[in-house]
Amino acid sequence: MYIIAGLGNPTREYENTRHNIGFMAIDALADKYGIAVNDCKHKALLGKGIINGTKVILVKPLTYMNLSGEAIRAVVDYYKADEESELIVIYDDINLDVGQLRIRKKGSAGGHNGIKNIITNLGHDNFNRIKIGVGAKPKGYDLADYVLGRFSDEELKVMSESLERVDAAVNLMIQDKVDAAMNEYNKKIM
Repeated sequence: MYIIAGLGNPTREYENTRHNIGFMAIDALADKYGIAVNDCKHKALLGKGIINGTKVILVKPLTYMNLSGEAIRAVVDYYKADEESELIVIYDDINLDVGQLRIRKKGSAGGHNGIKNIITNLGHDNFNRIKIGVGAKPKGYDLADYVLGRFSDEELKVMSESLERVDAAVNLMIQDKVDAAMNEYNKKIM
């Protein structure tokens, strides 16, 4: 069984913002595989289902971004999952071009407060992750305003294509093919 968690902020005001691309990825997976993500437990919305023969728990933490680790820790503990091999965290990255993916098996938070909190709560940084590029903040912008801003129509089109690649990457990762996913999807997109 795999726990696939997308990071974001709950409530309508944050819908479709750059910082909520993790939630958008979970919603896309839920739609594609017919998984209802509406069970409120462990400080998160959860949905149990199957992706290509593998049991998964889709997770959207309700703790707000900066406390995501509280929900992730609770879900991992409840399902007795091995967070080093059975956890995939999906989130935004301002250091990647819009729509570019970067898959990693471990690493620092890189300034991302949600990841920093997950690392604190798990006690290590050895967990699989899919970063989705939301682009660098424009000069003169406040970082919080930028990541809490909405995508342009053009960016949304790119993100839609990116979420299809996230699905393909997740399918490889839940078959224990993280290296293959990295080789295939860490390439720069045109």
